[in-house]
Amino acid sequence: MGGGYCHEVPDAQPVDLVVAGAEVVVTMDRASTDRASTDRAGEVPGGWVAVHNGLVVGVGPAGTEPAAVRTIRADNCVVTPGLVNAHHHIYQNLTRSFAPAVRAGLFDWLRALYPYWARIDEEAVYLSTFVGLAELALGGCTTTTDHLYVHPAGAGDLLGAEIAAAREIGVRFHPTRGSMSVSEKDGGLPPDSVCQDEDTILAACEAAVSAHHDRSVGAMVRIALAPCSPFSVSRRLMSETAELAARLDVRLHTHLAEGPDEESYCQEIYGCRPVELFEDVGWLSDRSWIAHCVHPNAAEIERLGQARVGVAHCPSSNLLLGVGLAPVAELLAAGAPVGDGDAPGPAPLRGGGDGRSRSAPAGDARRCGLPRPPGRARGAAAGRGGRPRLLASRRPPFCRCAERPGRSAAAVRAGSGLPHGRRREGGRRKRRDRARRPRGPPPASPSRLRPHPAHRSRLNAPGWPD
Repeated sequence: MGGGYCHEVPDAQPVDLVVAGAEVVVTMDRASTDRASTDRAGEVPGGWVAVHNGLVVGVGPAGTEPAAVRTIRADNCVVTPGLVNAHHHIYQNLTRSFAPAVRAGLFDWLRALYPYWARIDEEAVYLSTFVGLAELALGGCTTTTDHLYVHPAGAGDLLGAEIAAAREIGVRFHPTRGSMSVSEKDGGLPPDSVCQDEDTILAACEAAVSAHHDRSVGAMVRIALAPCSPFSVSRRLMSETAELAARLDVRLHTHLAEGPDEESYCQEIYGCRPVELFEDVGWLSDRSWIAHCVHPNAAEIERLGQARVGVAHCPSSNLLLGVGLAPVAELLAAGAPVGDGDAPGPAPLRGGGDGRSRSAPAGDARRCGLPRPPGRARGAAAGRGGRPRLLASRRPPFCRCAERPGRSAAAVRAGSGLPHGRRREGGRRKRRDRARRPRGPPPASPSRLRPHPAHRSRLNAPGWPD
C-alpha cells in the first residue's frame, strides 16, 4: 500500500481508518488532473480511502479495502481531498458585516475597523479562531493559514491563542506571525495602537518559529512570517524579514497589488509599483506567497511566474471591495502556483448571514479563464438532480437561522423573514399572536463555545462595540 501517498503501512498492521462505500472517490492527484482523455480521470467509483497516523496511505476500488481499526461508511457521498485555504484573517470574524465598513473601499474599510481591532486580546482571538475554523471545517477545508498582523500592546500571546483553538478543532494550521510597523505618524495607514517597532517584530517572529514551528512530516502547525502590506510596514522590515525567513527556513506571506490605493501609495512613497518594491526587498522567490494580486501588469505577471511566487486568489473579498479579481489564468500560464483564499472581514457571513456583495468592474469575472469541465451540465451541483451529495446537509451551528427557533433555513435564504408555516396576507405578515408574546429580546441559545482555560480575559473590554 502507498502508491505515491504519504507512507507505507506494514501488511500485517491494520490502518487507523478506512472511509469506504463512497459513491465516488475523487483523488485530484497530479497524474489524473493532467490527463485529458476523459473527464472521469482520477475518480474511483465505490472507492475507499485509508488513513494511518493522520496521513492518507491508500485509495482503491470497492472490495480491496485494508483491515482497519475504524471504518466510516460514505454511502451516497463524494469523497475528495480536503480543501486548502491560502489566505485568511480569522480575527476579523469579530467585525464581519460591520455596517460602517461594508460599503467602503480598501483604505476606508481598514480605517473604520482598526480602532476595534486594537482592542483584541487572547480570548477574542481564541474565540474568533474557534468559530472561523469550525466554519471552514464545515465547508470541507482541512488545512488553512491565517494572517494575524494586529498585535496591540498588552494583548498577550495572540498567535498561541489561535494555535490552541486550531488544535481543538483538529485542522492542519499554518498561521503567520504578521506585523505592522509604519503608523499614521510615519506616513502609513494604521494607527499607532496596532503597530510595533521593527526590532520587536523581528524578535517576536523568531520566538514564534522557535515555539511553534514543526518541521516533521505531516506536521499540524507550521509558522510563516508575514509583514502586512506595502502601506503598513517599512522597507527595512520587509528586507530583514526576508533574511530572517531564509535563515530559519520558513515561508513568507504578505498582501500585494490588492487595489489602486496601494498602487498610488507605493508610487508616492517609494517611486515604484508594488511588485517592483516586492522584488527590491528580496521577496521575489518561491519562498513567498502573496494575497489578492489583483493589479499586476503583464510584465509583473511574468516575473512572478518565473520566480514561482504563490498567489492566494481572494474573490469574495475583492468583489465586495470592488477592486476586481486576480488574473488567475494569466498567473497560472506564467508558472505561478495559485490557490484560493478567504479574507473573512469583507466576505458575506457563511450559513445565511447578512454580508453584502458588490459587483466588480465589468468583465472581471471572466479573468479567471477556467472552463467548465466537459460533460458536466450547468448547475449540476452536488446533491441536485440525483447527484450524490458532497457534504452532509446539516445546518451549521453558527448560522443565523439556528438562533431563531421555528425559522426555516429556506425562509432565511429567500430573505422572506417569515417563520416556518406562516403566510402573508395582503403583503403583510400575520401578527395575531404578537400581543401574547413576552416583550424583550428572544431567549438566548445555550452557548456552544467554552473559553479555553488559558484565555479567560474579558472579551468585552471597556469601549468594545456592542
